[in-house]
Amino acid sequence: MNNKKIVKLLKNTIALMELHDENEFKIKSYNNAIFNLERFQSALEEQSKEELEKINGVGKSIATAIDQINATGTFDYYEQLYLKTPEGLHELLGLKGIGAKKIKQLWQELDITSSKALLEAIEKGELKALKGFGGKTQENIKAALIRKRENEGKLLFSEAEPIAMALIDRLKKANENLQIEVSGALRRKLEVIEELIFVVASDPDKAIDWQSLESPSNPLGPVEFDMKISGPRLKRGLMNKTPVAFHLCSKVDFVKTLFLTTGSEEHINYETEDGSTLKSLIYNEPVNDEKEIYSKANLPFIPVELREEHLNWSAIKENGIPDLIQMNDLKGILHNHSTYSDGLHSLEEMALECQRLGYEYLGITDHSKSSFFYANGLYENRVKDQQAEIDALNARYSDFKIFKGIECDILPDGSLDYDNNTLASFDFIVCSIHSAMSMDKEKATARLVKAIENPFTTILGHMTGRILLRRDGYPVDHKVIIEACAQHNVVIEINANPHRLDIDWRWINYALDRGVMLSINPDAHSIDGFADMYYGLQVGRKGGLTKSNNLNSMTLKEIDDYFATRKAKALSLA
Repeated sequence: MNNKKIVKLLKNTIALMELHDENEFKIKSYNNAIFNLERFQSALEEQSKEELEKINGVGKSIATAIDQINATGTFDYYEQLYLKTPEGLHELLGLKGIGAKKIKQLWQELDITSSKALLEAIEKGELKALKGFGGKTQENIKAALIRKRENEGKLLFSEAEPIAMALIDRLKKANENLQIEVSGALRRKLEVIEELIFVVASDPDKAIDWQSLESPSNPLGPVEFDMKISGPRLKRGLMNKTPVAFHLCSKVDFVKTLFLTTGSEEHINYETEDGSTLKSLIYNEPVNDEKEIYSKANLPFIPVELREEHLNWSAIKENGIPDLIQMNDLKGILHNHSTYSDGLHSLEEMALECQRLGYEYLGITDHSKSSFFYANGLYENRVKDQQAEIDALNARYSDFKIFKGIECDILPDGSLDYDNNTLASFDFIVCSIHSAMSMDKEKATARLVKAIENPFTTILGHMTGRILLRRDGYPVDHKVIIEACAQHNVVIEINANPHRLDIDWRWINYALDRGVMLSINPDAHSIDGFADMYYGLQVGRKGGLTKSNNLNSMTLKEIDDYFATRKAKALSLA
């Protein structure tokens, strides 16, 4: 387990301790240990028990717990607390906006032990008599409960893809000559997946062995399927709460079935010039590959990522399909955090991994000073220290560069977190909102536009602040913000963290039409976070992004010149 997962398990332990009125001193010691573990730069899983005990704030007891976690994935004390906690309370502990102490109050005073019971209690007005449960608190809890119910069974793309690949691998190993591919929304690489869909074809004289999917070791747990034969043969099931569907067909119909189940509905029912639909053109005849389907309609091949209702058919007929951005078009990684703020790895470790992956440059953008209390943001003296270290590291590199950046907080009034002298010391600046996020559309849009108008702003970070399946983010007028970015030559980030994927891909094409450049940024807080570039790439492709429209597709020299030109202009306007 990596450091983040270990710390998360310890935080979950604290929540259970608070729920069960455990010793306050013990809770305090866990909190103190977590504070230091979050700043520990080496991998905890590689430390011996004796080495763990030497970490500041980590005593013998917590070192033993971490040692157990490294060996088994859990530890005895956590398991004891977990087992004596009603199952529904574990679900409530995962809710945003309600802590362990409030859950304990609900449990002890109203005997509420499930999200369903809590929602019913709120709707009946039963929480009004409880201290600390005012109207606003109840509204927030109710909204979180409803969101949880609405998102039940849904998976992030980053969660769904490895699960789907594991199921495919399992079926292929159990069935010789099986032809199987993922389909539906996952094949189109949507950010949230509501159902796992597969197309399966096998030899006609061989029954498919489904037993390999019914093991408790499945990625989503045990699964049972009911066979339905009505129209297309379909085998459906439920893994935990995520629906799974296998569309069974003959091998000769595999491509056709894959195309039709990939969708979207709007895409396969697109009406061609002669009044036919893509679906009707192939309904009664097999096809060899998907290119043949579009050829029948006198259309260019449409990559799967673009097969959504938003596709601009007129532009495609006139200009064809652009060469969508690919992984090898990404030359550098911007928006990353180091141990100077809340990152897990040092500047040098981040730079070395970036070089190992074949990139030409790294942009370090630790948090600014307003984020000090929750993300160890940098005051001006530490900005100077970091920039001096970057200079020293760059002196050792001949064909690689670390750019001096910052993720600068956009303050509630839209101003930036440093004065102009400090802003001018950076090569580039990513501006983001991290606080005071309860805003209406007008206020949120005005706040962002003011930040965009600042001449030192280079990139607008995670535009809406959304966390997929957890919070919607603040409402914004995308058109107004994109127009402001176009006017002030500000790049819009595609935040590649799979929990964010913000800007939403549905607005990328609008930004491109307005001449706004995008930048695929991982917002990495460790070297492992660099891998999230893959998810940002899928978002960019879905929006029609090309190499020429993407900032970090520039070579080292090109982006060095770009930053220098932008900075010179900012200094002339400041």
